[in-house]
Amino acid sequence: MSDKKARLSIDGIENPIDLPVYEGSTGPDVVDVSSLVGKGLFTYDPGFMSTAACDSDITFIDGGKGILLHRGYPIEQLAEKASFLDTCYLLLKGELPNAAEKAKFENDIRYHTMVDEQIHQFFKGFPRGSHPMAMLLSVVGALSAFYHDELDINDQEQRTEAALRIIAKMPTLAAMCYKHGVGQPFMYPQNDMGFAENFLHMMFGTPCESPKVSKTLSKAMDTIFLLHADHEQNASTSTVRLAGSTGTNPYSCIASGIAALWGPAHGGANEAVLKQLGEIGDESKIDEYILRAKDPDDSFRLMGFGHRVYKNFDPRATVMREICNEVLDELGAENDPLFKIARKLEKIALEDEYFIERKLYPNVDFYSGIVLKAIGIPTSMFTVMFATGRTPGWIAHWDEMLSSPYKIGRPRQLYKGHTKRDIA
Repeated sequence: MSDKKARLSIDGIENPIDLPVYEGSTGPDVVDVSSLVGKGLFTYDPGFMSTAACDSDITFIDGGKGILLHRGYPIEQLAEKASFLDTCYLLLKGELPNAAEKAKFENDIRYHTMVDEQIHQFFKGFPRGSHPMAMLLSVVGALSAFYHDELDINDQEQRTEAALRIIAKMPTLAAMCYKHGVGQPFMYPQNDMGFAENFLHMMFGTPCESPKVSKTLSKAMDTIFLLHADHEQNASTSTVRLAGSTGTNPYSCIASGIAALWGPAHGGANEAVLKQLGEIGDESKIDEYILRAKDPDDSFRLMGFGHRVYKNFDPRATVMREICNEVLDELGAENDPLFKIARKLEKIALEDEYFIERKLYPNVDFYSGIVLKAIGIPTSMFTVMFATGRTPGWIAHWDEMLSSPYKIGRPRQLYKGHTKRDIA
């Protein structure tokens, strides 16, 4: 129990109520209001913006200072010195792997990448024009039909096995969503390839020809996955935890996270960036859109600038900017009209006092959208890429919750409807 207390005085209640105050290792203190229900009181916090629904050791964010830590490691250092699979291991296990642990983990992932052949038949039921997120949501949930009997969520070893399966199969399923949409045969994963290289092989290869995936593009894809691996208690992660609190299987939990991520206010930001660049259409129109962004009476806003969490700068954006430049340089895409618009917008945002004063810097979605398009991934697949990268974070939070005592999620409400009445 905490020695710190918060004292709550309420009109109509004679004695003040003492509430414990807990200190985390860093970040804001937390007032424990769980005892209020016993006194006939709830707290009111729409969107849970001031509510800590759990405690966690996985990820810490300080949006005001532009800090993102996974298990204490800054995201910038992980992007520079670690891979996506290293980061997966870190999120799941709490520490970065040594050489032997790394080799075993990568091998375990490698041999879980295939999906049951009946999944291929599952895809045939989708219309050709289905949104990739609709297909991904469905097939991930369907995995529970194949592996449910092998899972006891109260057994740590079985939870670990489920985590490996989900992380390994997500890029395979993601590529299948794309292939179905373009009418091409599914490509099987290759065990001699790295995680990101294998994904690009399954996306763009055909039985006639395997793509030549450069180290620059593999690194770029791996970094995009890494930068999206976890982001604390956001809408989709909270959804995964809430679903998991019922005791349901992890495949259903991840499917619930995918459903939440699909919303344009959450996972569709990088797709929105590309759509807006297309809307601008030409460098000559940039000034017009900048003026609209500055007009307080215009609801228009530039997509990919600023962040609802990071009030200073997005630490992931600095990493992604370098990757963006490397990819565009390698592909010789500097004359692409959309990329020229993007680079001019970036220059304005970094130099214009209006944007500097309001800290409206380009965020990770601005750069990742540009990189994904340059690689050849269609905008309809952008949120699928996000989901593939975010899967280790989701599954780590699910496992963390099950590893300690927890309660089924049960938010309360402020009821404002009719009081009891009788039918005439």
